[in-house]
Amino acid sequence: MRKCSLPVLLFLLLACLPGFTQSLPTPDQFLGYRLGSHFTPHYRVLEYFKAVAAQTPNMQLQQYGATYEGRPLMMAIIASPENFNRLQAIREQNLQLASGKGNSNNNSPVIVWLSYNVHGNEAVSTEAAMRTLYQLADKNNAQTQEWLKNAVVIIDPCLNPDGRERYVSFYNQVQSFPPNPLRYAWEHNEPWPGGRANHYYFDLNRDWAWQTQTESQQRLSVYNQWMPQVHVDFHEQGIDEPYYFAPAAEPFHEVIKPWQRELQTLIGKNNAKYFDEKGWLYFTKERFDLFYPSYGDTYPTYNGAIGMTYEQGGSGAAGLAVLKQDNDTLTLTDRIAHHVTTGLSTIEIAAQQARKIVGEYTSYFKNAMTAPDGPYKTYVIKAAGNAEKLANLATLLKRNNITFGYGAASSKATGLNYFSNKTESFDITKEDMVISAFQPRSNLLQVLFEPQSRLTDSVTYDITAWAIPYAYGLPAYALRQDLRPQADSAPAVITTAADVQKPYAYLASWNSIKDVRFLTSLLQQGVKVRYAEAPFTMGGRSFLPGTLIIPRAGNEQMGGRFDTNIRAAATDAKVTLDAVATGFVEKGTDFGSDKVRYIQPLNVAVLAGEGVSSLGVGEIWHFFEQQIGYPLTLINVKNLRQVSWKDINVLILPDGNYDFLNDKTAATRLRDWVNSGGRLIAMQSALSQLAGGDWGIHLKRDKEREKEDDNKNKKETDKDVYAAVKPYANRERESVKQFIPGAIYKVQLDNTHPLAFGYTDAYYTLKQDDNIYEFLDDDGWNVGILKKDNYLSGFVGVDTRARLKDGLLFGVKEIGNGKLVMLADDPLFRSFWENGKLLFSNAVFLVF
Repeated sequence: MRKCSLPVLLFLLLACLPGFTQSLPTPDQFLGYRLGSHFTPHYRVLEYFKAVAAQTPNMQLQQYGATYEGRPLMMAIIASPENFNRLQAIREQNLQLASGKGNSNNNSPVIVWLSYNVHGNEAVSTEAAMRTLYQLADKNNAQTQEWLKNAVVIIDPCLNPDGRERYVSFYNQVQSFPPNPLRYAWEHNEPWPGGRANHYYFDLNRDWAWQTQTESQQRLSVYNQWMPQVHVDFHEQGIDEPYYFAPAAEPFHEVIKPWQRELQTLIGKNNAKYFDEKGWLYFTKERFDLFYPSYGDTYPTYNGAIGMTYEQGGSGAAGLAVLKQDNDTLTLTDRIAHHVTTGLSTIEIAAQQARKIVGEYTSYFKNAMTAPDGPYKTYVIKAAGNAEKLANLATLLKRNNITFGYGAASSKATGLNYFSNKTESFDITKEDMVISAFQPRSNLLQVLFEPQSRLTDSVTYDITAWAIPYAYGLPAYALRQDLRPQADSAPAVITTAADVQKPYAYLASWNSIKDVRFLTSLLQQGVKVRYAEAPFTMGGRSFLPGTLIIPRAGNEQMGGRFDTNIRAAATDAKVTLDAVATGFVEKGTDFGSDKVRYIQPLNVAVLAGEGVSSLGVGEIWHFFEQQIGYPLTLINVKNLRQVSWKDINVLILPDGNYDFLNDKTAATRLRDWVNSGGRLIAMQSALSQLAGGDWGIHLKRDKEREKEDDNKNKKETDKDVYAAVKPYANRERESVKQFIPGAIYKVQLDNTHPLAFGYTDAYYTLKQDDNIYEFLDDDGWNVGILKKDNYLSGFVGVDTRARLKDGLLFGVKEIGNGKLVMLADDPLFRSFWENGKLLFSNAVFLVF
């Protein structure tokens, strides 16, 4: 039973009395406690927003979606009474401006969107949203009412309710009374995985462009129905950091316009004015850059808005009160005041500058339509026999309102080949996607597709390369000439088999995530599936290694359901089937050969818990549950002793630091399991940790560094002696020599090995560290290797770049009857690296 506090109960009772006129409740009055003295549960926040809406005729409350755990996603829209009465007309007129076809006028208000709590444990944001809403709804506040004459304000009080509730539930259970400010107190130390991420442990502030998560998809859908001119993303940073607000740090992406930078500065100066009055510390132009396209500040910026991040010190470690290094106590009340101040200050300047902002916004999209920036005016993405993967790309583009079409029956063009980095002539077919830069979202298009990321500063906050053709592994060309699509839709793909009277077997290609989903559907129905280890030819057609073969033989128990179920599964997964009347092939091996391998149903487990990257766990968890629909067992590392190893076929170690691997008994138990037939998939730092043990794999840099140290000892010169003397002011510049925040490399593949089935002889990886391994000897297979000059795009420090060559990234080591699958890089990175998903699937389902 929910308990109702005395102030709230009195408020509700009075409201029922005859003649009682309800007034707008403050957050304190409604909640029954002073804002800042407790963390408010999400449902109570929404109840407060509903209470304000009930008393505010010029406010609209809208549920635009729900989280994975079923919590509502809500937004409030508030405007002056006059503008509220024409709210729909304002929205439609604004969309006309964003289409490049409309014209602004003196009556066009600026649309300001305030986003709170995208990181769940940065929980001050939602508390601040309640007070900000009250200030805007209060009719006695002459200042805010004046601003609303020129501004429509949208407030999303919590972008990540699941993560926030994880944090608030933890804190409210362990907090002291009064709050304990000592940092080592329980209330300042969240348990794994923390509240930062959503249900699947995804960082939603890295998901704006990719929209892999349901929260992002639903939020961006409604965002694109409004297309605001100003967007603020409220965050928290380290406890001892003062407040940060725009203008942002370098690097700025080159598509960002001078007027966007100018208005950032104007808003920042207004924020500074209020902070100066209060004597609050702050900083600008440092750390938080505008480059990676999938943040809550960059994504709006690349869509014509003034996008900004505001960062308050505190985060999930601050609680209600925490002692800073300067012996001052930072309270939740302080943090709320800071966020409320910058939110209102931003609305103030936006309202004052409404005419300029809307005018520049209008020109932004008109110019995109008629004179797009950048050297490339058209992008052509080749289908290359992979219509399924191209369809996935089409979904991404549609979610971002990027228009595209398809080629003519046959035409010629010349453009930069992403994969060879050379300008070449090529053919365009009717299956190929054609994207013109002459469109409203031209700037976002350019950022997402640029072959080379051009950094103005090497000290950046996130990955520095993400070009869509590399992420999807589809051949692509960037053209300097304007080439328009010839068709609106791709040719229809036949997703069911041609009629063959009682087929001997069904065949399906293996080159996209849809093929994996088809396989997992069959496995869970008990269908026996095989795959071809070598290419073969039937009926004059060539089939590649990895081709799925579903023979009638071995599936007799299905009776008449065999054909119906196979075809239905193919239709659901949208994959193409071939029906064949024989198992006798023209070239290659027949279907009864031992080179046609049976795919076993698998029990797959992944380790999670303290020491393991929650982001890494989340990518795998989401992949299995939401993308391929295959059961996965999550095992907490602290429960490893309870595991029945005979029940597990595949164990995945995500990126992390595993204490049990340092325990000889536990490590031996794991190795014995592999030796007896288990398959261990080790990713990123988990793999490098195994390299430090008795697993027969070695980091290449370890021996190289030993040689370097020996050479330094032998050839010590005066120059070497003083090489360590560096200016303190240059410390950030010096550190980037070892830096690789995220760059794209070409990996040479042995696509005759099952780990690389479905690929050409190359894969494009996002490299985030300098880990590279020595080649495996006779007991293993070097499936994916880096050669010299395999760098393609993104920032890499000079020292790191020199090391990343002539080594192994993806491989399979045979250990007794089992396998160790080596994945030095993350093929599931943030779930937007689409081309890596098949590689990961191969590791799970085909390598045995």
